[in-house]
Amino acid sequence: MKLGYARVSKTDQDARMQIAALEEAGVARDKIFIDHMSGAKTAKERPGLTELLKYARDGDQVFCWRIDRLGRSVIDVLNTVDEMTKRGIGLHSLVDGVDPSTASGRLQLGLFATLAEYEREIINERVRFGVMAAQARGVQSGKRPADPVKVENKVAAAKNLLATGKTAQQAADAVGCHVQLSTDT
Repeated sequence: MKLGYARVSKTDQDARMQIAALEEAGVARDKIFIDHMSGAKTAKERPGLTELLKYARDGDQVFCWRIDRLGRSVIDVLNTVDEMTKRGIGLHSLVDGVDPSTASGRLQLGLFATLAEYEREIINERVRFGVMAAQARGVQSGKRPADPVKVENKVAAAKNLLATGKTAQQAADAVGCHVQLSTDT
């Protein structure tokens, strides 16, 4: 049976391109397992891949768009493929053309897995350097502090609502805040 695996790194990314390629390769849509999480997570931490590996049987063929979809760690990719191979499950990478059932395919698998890990490390390095450069220029990251004038206006409005008999929840809803229980006595 043909099975498919697709992965995108973030929930706001779209796996449609991978799914379309898998369907074009003959994988039924209901046999495509998808993860929306980083490839840095191990196979065991990815529910879609875990479900695929539980579902797959001897003789099944797993298709993925590229080897880096299986993971961004050399060890994890090689361990996942080794587990599949020992269970008689084939693997086909559509873009890379990797077929680990051959000696040259195993060589390619190792090379592409190494490149995927390297790419992840380079991306992380660029992000770190970008953050450091931004901080050196004085760019503030994170949530902006609340405008004290707006906060004071909301507090005054909430106090007025409470004085007219509104509940704390009604006052909070009216000014767009959450009810916070005070621990002050």
